[in-house]
Amino acid sequence: MSTEPQQLTADDVALFLTQNPEFFQQHADVFANLRVPHPNETRAISLGERQIMTLRSRAKELEWRLAGLVHNAKGNEKINHTLTAWCARMLAETDATRLPQQIVDSLRQLFELPDVALRVWDTASLPDDTWTADITDSTRAYAASLSSPYCGPLKDHEAAGWLSAAPASLAIIPLSTAGQPPFGLLVLGSDDAERFTSDMGTAFLVTIGELSSAALSRLGFSPAAA
Repeated sequence: MSTEPQQLTADDVALFLTQNPEFFQQHADVFANLRVPHPNETRAISLGERQIMTLRSRAKELEWRLAGLVHNAKGNEKINHTLTAWCARMLAETDATRLPQQIVDSLRQLFELPDVALRVWDTASLPDDTWTADITDSTRAYAASLSSPYCGPLKDHEAAGWLSAAPASLAIIPLSTAGQPPFGLLVLGSDDAERFTSDMGTAFLVTIGELSSAALSRLGFSPAAA
């Protein structure tokens, strides 16, 4: 009784070559003469040439990744230098009542923002009511509801009215210290709709909020002062 030979599949061939890596060494002529389809053209190329193309493609991909890492590193370095300069300005300010203006001016300049606004409440230490005006119960409630900075389009945010012009995008950062209820809001406005987006990371903005809050705590805040 005759039986038909079992037909090999592509998986069988792949398994055999995997288990027998010496095959092409023992049959070098097969390796040299083997032709495979070109990945982007209709012609066939040698297996060695195909492998070289694969390696070049991987090398190019690694180059792009490395370039991205270098770019991000340079960007982070610039941000760190900018933050250091900003902190130095706040630390050098001997008059705490000037800190709100210092924060607004330095953020606008150092981070190249067209508009920055700041409001604080529950303090009697500021002679200029510019920083305590236009604060409503809804403003306080909104600040208390923020677990992280808001980033995105203008929408109908009340705090956006503190800016001199309607922004294309904005970031709203709550100000508080040591787990206490917020005592203010910092608003960063931009005429670029992509500057502040809802899917962006907020770690950098959180740092700005923490540093601003620490500096402004020198004013002294108490709910009794409201």
